[in-house]
Amino acid sequence: MKDIDFKCICDNMIDALYVTDHHGNTIYVNDAYLKLGDLTREEIIGKNIIILNDEQDLYSGGVLPDVIKSKKRVDCVGTLTRTNTKVHITGIPIFDSNGYIKYAVATEKDMERLEELEDNLAELRKDNYKGNIELAYLRDQQLVNSDVVAESSCMQEAFSIARSVSKTDVTVLITGESGTGKEIIADAIYMASDRNGKPFIKLNCSAIPSTLLESELFGYEEGSFTGASKGGKPGLFEIANGGVVLLDEIGDMPLDLQVKLLRVLQSHEVLRIGGKEPINLDIRLIASTNKDLKAAIKDGTFREDLYYRLNVVPITLAPLKERQADIEPLVEIFLKRYNNRYNKNVILTRGAMVMMLEYPWPGNIRELKNVVERMVVINFSNVIDGEIVSRVLGLTSEQKEAINPNTGTLKAATESLERQLIQEALAKYGSKRQAAKALGIDHSTLIKKCKRLGVE
Repeated sequence: MKDIDFKCICDNMIDALYVTDHHGNTIYVNDAYLKLGDLTREEIIGKNIIILNDEQDLYSGGVLPDVIKSKKRVDCVGTLTRTNTKVHITGIPIFDSNGYIKYAVATEKDMERLEELEDNLAELRKDNYKGNIELAYLRDQQLVNSDVVAESSCMQEAFSIARSVSKTDVTVLITGESGTGKEIIADAIYMASDRNGKPFIKLNCSAIPSTLLESELFGYEEGSFTGASKGGKPGLFEIANGGVVLLDEIGDMPLDLQVKLLRVLQSHEVLRIGGKEPINLDIRLIASTNKDLKAAIKDGTFREDLYYRLNVVPITLAPLKERQADIEPLVEIFLKRYNNRYNKNVILTRGAMVMMLEYPWPGNIRELKNVVERMVVINFSNVIDGEIVSRVLGLTSEQKEAINPNTGTLKAATESLERQLIQEALAKYGSKRQAAKALGIDHSTLIKKCKRLGVE
């Protein structure tokens, strides 16, 4: 193999390069370094970096003394004095076979060039942002749609309202405990609307610091605050123009932003931070929250006028414990999904299912999904029984006794059988009157049972 001319390679690098021995004596600088600082090799080669650092005639903010002392990588921002060029410096130690420092090497990048690259990258991100969000949404949609279950009467009512308002631009407020499926309802409205295929932007108001939330929603102009990107940045309302915006956890939005949101809803236009010209908006707004907004109004943490602007069409989702008819089909969906994902063939005993039907699910669908996944992952027998359910749910002996499929679930088992027979009869005969006749009960009795069991 021919000798490689490393000096020639280094002298043609774009980044500046500075090398010292283990005492800190300068042994090499490349052409990029000399050009960046308007320096000559004679001024640097052989000079000790500790002395050069102290004098600060050629540069300030050098890292190599710290690299030699700490024997670790060091990063900082320095300045080449003659050209007043700010540089990002990365210093690294190079060790010999005995673990002693042999060389200390610093690479330096022109900060102005880095900022130019950053601005160009910001422009590319700006151009692609809308498309990336839509792509992520469409990918996620495959999973979201598979979770849609509406066996219970309350969920059927929620989807019925969602369908009836989907073709309009009316504002919808979806309320319910965390994990009840609020985003699924929002997805259903979007998918059935005339805006399907246009931007659908989702923002969790509680997941973004209040200091950043305003710029995310409304965008900003160049130079409007320290750190603002060159060329400014469009906000989510702007990006979603023509489509739909979902403001999740709207109850956590700060009061000052609530005022600005109200103005957007009233005027149908948005003003960037630092901007002078308002931008016309054509968006459909959906809001969701797990908070009691009426209580928040009394507490002074939510504006009453904004509440009435949002609450044009309310959709309330009941907690999973009140939607028992949805639990079993959800379990079956999640069991199938995680069996496929982890290449397993786990089944659920009837006793285990009864326990899951009786459990109150304080974390709602999200908790149910996580529990099923955990039981599939940790299972080695391919059977989920009541004992596994009890252990995964972390039930106390009292809770276990209360919902044990062998000691107190005759009511649950009976209801499950009743629900199955009623659903089969309704599907077969098409009316409650005919189904009641086939089941040998009064029509009024069947109506009461359907309401109690969540059968539509």
